[in-house]
Amino acid sequence: MFFIFMDFLKKQKYRILSIFIILTISCLGYFYIVQPEINARIEDKNETTLENKKDNVISLGLDLVGGSQLVYSADISNIEKQAIDGSMNSLKTVLEKRLNPFGVAEVSITIERPSVFTESAEKSRRVIIQIPGVADPEDAKAMIGKIPTLEFKIQKGLDEFEDTGLTGRYLKTSNFSYHGTTSQPIVTLDFTDEGGKIFGELTSNNVGELMAIFLDGQIISAPRINAPIIANSAIIEGNFTKEEAKELSNNLKFGALPVPISIISSNTVSPSLGQEVLSLGVKAALLGLLFVCVFLIYFYRFAGFVASLALFSYSVLILSIFKLFGFVFTSAGIAGFIISIGMAVDANVLVFERIREELRDRKTKEAIKVGFKRAWLSIRDGNLSSIITAVILFYTTTALVRGFSLTFGFGVIVSMFSAIVITRIFLYSLIGEDNSFKMKERLFGKFKK
Repeated sequence: MFFIFMDFLKKQKYRILSIFIILTISCLGYFYIVQPEINARIEDKNETTLENKKDNVISLGLDLVGGSQLVYSADISNIEKQAIDGSMNSLKTVLEKRLNPFGVAEVSITIERPSVFTESAEKSRRVIIQIPGVADPEDAKAMIGKIPTLEFKIQKGLDEFEDTGLTGRYLKTSNFSYHGTTSQPIVTLDFTDEGGKIFGELTSNNVGELMAIFLDGQIISAPRINAPIIANSAIIEGNFTKEEAKELSNNLKFGALPVPISIISSNTVSPSLGQEVLSLGVKAALLGLLFVCVFLIYFYRFAGFVASLALFSYSVLILSIFKLFGFVFTSAGIAGFIISIGMAVDANVLVFERIREELRDRKTKEAIKVGFKRAWLSIRDGNLSSIITAVILFYTTTALVRGFSLTFGFGVIVSMFSAIVITRIFLYSLIGEDNSFKMKERLFGKFKK
């Protein structure tokens, strides 16, 4: 009985795999696309906020749902050239942590790089912050404005201070506590390993001096260095109340700015404009998918219908991936998605033309096997070059182009999977053991023997 069952599984494996794929795609489509859309419509009727419904739908970018854009200038005039990139990366990390309380995972922070003509003379860099769904930029500005700039300096005299290079860039976390002796509120600081090393060298080389702690340019504490402190921690003492110490700790916990920033401009993108772009983009994607399916069915008959099913599977898979990993869909991303549909069709056309050539001299099952094998090299090389292009675009361009490259790159990978794997499984499941010429005509229409 067992051997009979195993023989049955062997003969019907492609049909079983096809059923599994169809069920999987159906479940993904329902749980990641259909059900979230139903929930979103229900919440719209109940007038729920964006924060309450953002987990139910695919994340959309600023250009599709509207929101706020803030442009800041980061002052790097006092930072050594070799430390600028590290400081700006730290700034980006701090801002991302600060904006997380909004609950908006798709916030975009871009540090603009200078051109080769201005890099040597630059004194500032622009920081562009995009927050989809936040209509009032003042809310974001208020929160960003609370981020303190933390600096540690050695006080040599009444009016002389000496920069040490130890700033909020090297701060890992901060906590509120009480002094063990005086019971006064204090703020504890934990440095990174690099920061702890700098702190240890400073205290070792400046015993007896005052280490002034500056917050937003104001001295908040100036303890005397009585002995070297070889540790990754320090404390800030001052005439703090409990509430002041807690507020300072919370501000520093999210990260102190390694460089000062100032607002240049702020503007709001209209949600109605974003909805129009989204509507047109979705229509373009659906029309493109429809015309492609018509093309495949017209030229390749039932095999074209099978490829259309694989193409539909591809669409569900790519949207599910975007939802699962929290990727953000922008108008440029929709363009990348549409282009990747064309790449999927290109792969199917190459395969089907190869199969048609093989069908004249081979049985159906063998022709499909050889056709896929011979088309694979062309598909692999074409898609690999597209993936390399997407990777280069992602790492060398602005956030707008990254949205396109990310969608396009993932789309090419998934489209290659749908064309090579899903289409082949569907075709094998249809022919079974039937290798007749009649089966060839059913799949690819009439052609000369």
